[in-house]
Formats: sequence, C-alpha cells, structure tokens
Amino acid sequence: MERATAETPQAAQAAEDAKAAAVNAATIARAFEITAGANPDRVALRTRGDEVSLTWAEYAEQVDRFALGLRELGVERGRPIALMLLNRPEFHVADTAAMSLGAAPFSLYQTLAPEQIAYQLSDSGAKVVVTEAPFLDRVLAAVETVEGVEHVIVVDPVEGTKGIVAFDDVLSSEGDRDAIAESRAAVAPEDLLTLIYTSGTTGPPKGVQITHRNIMSAVDALERAVGFPEGARVVSYLPMAHIAERVTGHYLPIVLGHSVTCCPNPREVIAYLPEVRPTWFFAVPRIWEKLKAGIEAMIGAEADEQRRAAVEGALEVGHRKVRIEREGKPVPEEVERAYEQADAQVLSKLRERLGLDEAENVYVGAAPTPMAVLEFFHALGIPLAELWGLSESCGCGAVNLPGKVKLGTVGQVTPGMELEVAEAGEGLLRGPMIMKGYRNLPDMTAAAIDEDGWLHTGDIGELDEDGYLRSVDRKKELIITAGGKNISPANLESRLKAHPLIGTACVIGDMRPFLSALIVLDPDVAPVWATQNGIVGATMADLAAHDQLRDEIQRAVDEVNDHVSKVEGVKKFTILPEDWLPGGDELTPTMKLKRKPIGEKYAAEIEELYSS
Repeated sequence: MERATAETPQAAQAAEDAKAAAVNAATIARAFEITAGANPDRVALRTRGDEVSLTWAEYAEQVDRFALGLRELGVERGRPIALMLLNRPEFHVADTAAMSLGAAPFSLYQTLAPEQIAYQLSDSGAKVVVTEAPFLDRVLAAVETVEGVEHVIVVDPVEGTKGIVAFDDVLSSEGDRDAIAESRAAVAPEDLLTLIYTSGTTGPPKGVQITHRNIMSAVDALERAVGFPEGARVVSYLPMAHIAERVTGHYLPIVLGHSVTCCPNPREVIAYLPEVRPTWFFAVPRIWEKLKAGIEAMIGAEADEQRRAAVEGALEVGHRKVRIEREGKPVPEEVERAYEQADAQVLSKLRERLGLDEAENVYVGAAPTPMAVLEFFHALGIPLAELWGLSESCGCGAVNLPGKVKLGTVGQVTPGMELEVAEAGEGLLRGPMIMKGYRNLPDMTAAAIDEDGWLHTGDIGELDEDGYLRSVDRKKELIITAGGKNISPANLESRLKAHPLIGTACVIGDMRPFLSALIVLDPDVAPVWATQNGIVGATMADLAAHDQLRDEIQRAVDEVNDHVSKVEGVKKFTILPEDWLPGGDELTPTMKLKRKPIGEKYAAEIEELYSS
C-alpha cells in the first residue's frame, strides 16, 4: 500500500487549495473533476495486495469512458440507475460515471430477494441495472416482473447468459470526453444524486432522495468537524446501499481525495487493517466488539505469563487513565507517566498489530456501542468516538469532535445543523443536509419534515449541560412493560453484547410483566470458548444447550442487571441454536433488529419464557 511522501511547501499549499475548491464545489460531479485533476498520481481505488490499483487520473478516464457507454444506452439526467455490486472498484466507476451524466445511481443491498429488488426498481424508475455474476439470477428474475428496465450490465458476465451487457464493453466506449465534462458542468445542486432505501424494519423501504447540495453540505460539515488527514487511507467494506458507506467510502473520498481500499467481504475487514493502515476508520459497533474480543482472546492465549501480565498491566493503566478522564478530573502525574511507559512498551505495539497505529480519526455509529468497548479502545490509545445521523440527514446529526470526545454520548450537533430535543424527547434536526423527501411518498415526507423544516428523527435522546447528545433509542421501539415502565431495549442489548460470547441479543417485554431476551451466540468466539473450556466437537446448537455455556451467559446477564434497576433487568433468557445474518429474517442488512418478524418467528420460544 502506497504511503504519503514528503511534499514541498508549494505542493502542500496547492493540495490544500484544491481540497478547499472541491469542498466548496456546488456538486459532487464538479468536486470529482477538481480532485482528479489535482491528484492525478495518487492512488484512488485499490484492492488488497494491489491486484487492482487505479490512480485518480486512471479513475477519471474510466469514469468518462463508462459514462460515454451509459449515454449510448440511454442513461440521461435525472434518471435513477441501480447498482447491485460488492465493494469493488467497478462500483465507484459505474456510480461516478452515472452521476457525471446527471443521473442518480443508487445501490441495492446484496441480500435482497427478487421481489424486493423489483420493488426498488419499480419505485425508482430505473432503466439500467449494473450487477455482477453472484447476483445476476436474482436481478434477472426481478427485471422480468418490472416494466421499463432496458439494460442489465454485468461485471464478469456468466457465459451463455443472454440479454445482458458486459461491463467491459461499456467501459471500452470511445467518444468525446469533453461531452462528459459538459454533462458534469450541467449538473445542478438541487439535482437528485442518489436514493437510499431504508432497511425496512417495518413495511416496504422508503426511498430517501438525496441531492448534490445535501451531500456537499454533509461533506463540508464533516470536514469542519473532524478534519480528515490529507490523502487519507480508508477501507470500504459496508454495503453501499447504507448512507454511512456511501458517505465515508465514496463521497468523502471524491471530495477530499482519499485513497480507498475495497473490501468485498465485510467479515474480512479486520484482516485488511494491517495492510491498509487506515488513517481514518468508521465501523459499526459489531466490528469494534469483535476487535475487542479478538485482542482479549489473543491475550488469554499468550503462553508466556510474563508477557501476558505486561499486556494486562498496560491495559489496566490505560483503563485507570480513561476512568479519571471520564470523571472530569486531571490525570495525576504518576498515572500519566505510567501510561506513557505502558504506551511505549506495549500499547503502541498492539495498535500496530491491529493496523490502527496510523489512524487519526476512528468513529462508530449506526447503533449504541457498549461503554466497555469505548473504554477499552481509549485505554488502548485509540480515541474511538460515537456519532449519530440518519439516511434522511446524510448521516449527519451529532458528532464527537477530536480531542473533545465524551464517552457515552454521540457528540455535539454537526456543524451547519440545528438540533433540538422536543418535549417528548425526540431529536429534531434542521439544515441543508436534510433530504429532499421520500420518493413517491408525499404524505410520509410531510410527516417526517414539518413546515418549519425540522426533520422528526424518531430517535429519543437528551442533551447534557455541555450540549452533548445522549441517544436513548428509537421512539417506536421503546418497551412499555405491563407495569407502565418505559424501557430502552437497545441500551440493554448493547450491554449484553459487550460479552464476547453474545453475538446478538433481542430484549422482549412490551406489555409483559418482566423483560426477557433472545440470545444468539457469536459464531467466531463460541467455538474458541468451547475449546478453551474442554468442550470438543460441539456444534453451535450443542453449545446453545450446554449447561456450562448457559452459566457463562447467565453471569453476563447478571452483570448487566447489576447496573440497572430491578424492573429494567433481564429476568429470563433463551439461547438460540442458530446465527442471525444481516439481511436475513431477523436482521436488516445494517444489522438492525427486525423486532416484529423476530416476535413472530420465535413466538413459541418467547411464550415459553413467560409461561415457565
């Protein structure tokens, strides 16, 4: 992976001027042109081991060629085009090419069934779909049921498949590249840039309409808040159908000139870190939970007792420092000195082993993060910070600023936005990042954005005396027990998942006499735990029923209950014998719980918890 080299003061100033010009551009299309022109030799897109590596100049050339090909296929300004691709360079080329024509490329989750794909194609009005071989059968099945789709473009097409267009054929298009530059120049700030189809925990997904102005405002706000490193290295691994990845892995790099390493399998992202050494990294809580569990397992497996004691002692010093800082007290000099020594001898080496030794900004979002996880990484010297936003606000809302992180909060209002907490505790947002509206749903748009321009987020939270937002839960997901107590299941689930053995938890209790939980084991950690505890050859189903493992989960539940009131504690639980996968019956593609389908699918297990 290419590393930054020393620059002359003149070159550094020129790079800064180009970045400022891109940030201040009216559209993402214009920002792309500025960034590619200013950084022709910098790596823009790559895959692991540099099997594919494109400079910004090469990226721009491919974009123009693909745009010429799309234009020949009839793609025009204002028309959505659907992408169902893994995180790979071809995604960026296709998306940016469509955007250069003034079209509105949007992504389909790779887990969608044909009828779900058909719904989004029909709702968007897309005439072109770009996909790859693993998803082709489902895409073609969907296209057969939808009027208006004219072309299916396939990366690495399957032999013998009829009626499709090869990606490479579109990419080899010849023509006047100046015409594409003219198309980019014609794109307006209020033009539709993309659609983000919400995950749909209840009912069909809604198409969030995002304009160029929305995203440019979001990029400007995040750059002002975070101050990303020049020429940052990032790993793109989350689904591009999610606002977080679209912003962090696509739009921010276009405007700020980041180098993107594409990771097609999100389960492998941790293995990418040592090679890429990202200078800024965003991950959902589960990634950080797995990193923590992996480090702890590595420490526990260390055969050299002296070495293991040194690592545990260094982390303890780190935890001591973090807890003092959380209390708002000055760190005693002797603790500071002990931490500096622990960092030099142990912690810095751990960060290097992880591949996060060069990370300047590290963030987590999309769901509550256990305090134990946040504290652990701060103790390790990685200033993990929470942020909060929605698809409808381009991922903006609140953010912890570097050097001003307050653990347990999602930060202060994002620059350029307004944040209010209504009487009922619901967070309201207003600013130029707020969506244009839901596609084809004017009534739902009016319900979400009031006459004064406030987006009603549906998230319950509270502001502290310093203006930091403590996010509680989704308004519609609060549990009201039979005794009338309002309880946030997400907070309890977050605490439960802090235990390495627990992969997912769903707290039950609406209109019930007490809280219970469905527990799903972590498929990576559970077998390791079993081996360490002398349980050989057990399947996940065997472990779910094993008394020794159940006792361990009971200890985790008891630990959670010790930190909440009696009525908020989990009284009973059951361990399920299967895994829950993103995009399956129980989880959305972004790993949010589908509470209603879970309640229906596991009705018998839930009733047993309340009948015994």
